[in-house]
Amino acid sequence: MAESASRPSSLINTIYGAFVRPCGGWISIADLITLMAELDVDGPAVRSAISRLKKRGTLVGERRSGTGYRLSPAMGPVFDEGDARIFGHLEPARLEDGWVVAVFSVPESERAARHQLRSRLTWLGFGKVSPGVWVAPARLLDAARRTLTRVGLSDYVHLFAGDYAAFSELRGTVGEWWDFAAVEEQYARFTATYGPVAEALRTGDEVGPDDAFRGYVPMLTEWRRLPYLDPGLPSELLPDDWNAVEARQVFVRLHERLAPPSLRHVEKVTGLTAAEA
Repeated sequence: MAESASRPSSLINTIYGAFVRPCGGWISIADLITLMAELDVDGPAVRSAISRLKKRGTLVGERRSGTGYRLSPAMGPVFDEGDARIFGHLEPARLEDGWVVAVFSVPESERAARHQLRSRLTWLGFGKVSPGVWVAPARLLDAARRTLTRVGLSDYVHLFAGDYAAFSELRGTVGEWWDFAAVEEQYARFTATYGPVAEALRTGDEVGPDDAFRGYVPMLTEWRRLPYLDPGLPSELLPDDWNAVEARQVFVRLHERLAPPSLRHVEKVTGLTAAEA
């Protein structure tokens, strides 16, 4: 998740998540190289990225009509959780739904676990109230429980759900728990890059499947990092000029316009077929 969106491994993750999973979960290395070439990534770079993803446990080799790779079984829940975050949290949380609070204490002798825990909470969308107390909108409770259990960190954490009662003015305080400026910078960059594309597609001709694929994969790769930086706080707590709204509208327009023809392109190149929803 922390990878640069331009790295081949990030593009490969996007292709697997958006297209290979619906088509059965496996793709030949030859077809993957063909698809990645359309994104200006050459064969050696693809093979190098595949090697790294194998070492991380993301992909496993499987020979069918040719050499290919599928997502490891352990990655299924990770990509499912990613789908929920990337496509499902496009609207702000409701203030009346309350909060989830993570309280943890990690011994000094297990410093690596402490760092991993903080990183996981950050990418889940939690903000830091104090070193051992982190908070997020209540709708992230289930995701937090699943993720912390899956990565073996649940023994260090207590999760509580409830409402904010006192004493500060919450709208001002949350700015101390999350770095709004950093999140806004990322959204602004996304909108500046893809807003004109979305506007051009609004009135333009139908996009061909190959062109759609070349536009959709880099866009989705860039976007899928942002919901992990933005916890989706209730709108009452956000700055008045919060720019996530415009960025989300751009993403939705491009996703709706480009995802279907992109899938058709992948099916044509690979000979695979997406399962019916």
